[in-house]
Amino acid sequence: MVRSWFIVVSDDHVLTQKAQQFGQMHGVSVQVYSTEQWEARGGKPGEVPSLATGSNGGEGAKVLPFPGTSSGSGDPRRSVATINQLEANAIESAIAAFKGNLTEAAKALGIGRATLYRKVKQYNIDPSQARNKKKAA
Repeated sequence: MVRSWFIVVSDDHVLTQKAQQFGQMHGVSVQVYSTEQWEARGGKPGEVPSLATGSNGGEGAKVLPFPGTSSGSGDPRRSVATINQLEANAIESAIAAFKGNLTEAAKALGIGRATLYRKVKQYNIDPSQARNKKKAA
């Protein structure tokens, strides 16, 4: 069973109303937060909470930054990252933080070790680079 939902963080009441109407029309759960509510629950501007992604065979859904946090390139498409890119970056960061220890990286990411091994293979991440940095230090 697929459960679709999205989060809207905005102080624009009209936008949040439209998002809720869209959700009702399409059977999608919508969570709406003002910027104050988002920050009160520990979110930071530009921060996306943990996201799960399925295998759709494509490059993944697009994650747009919050207004005012673009990369400054002028082209909004350059500041858009796919969920798969975000996930690969998170995995690489965890592996680097634990100096190549995949078991500890999986625990920190909140996923199983086998899942991490599968995703390392999926994203062509080389954990030996983090281990080699450990030896060189």
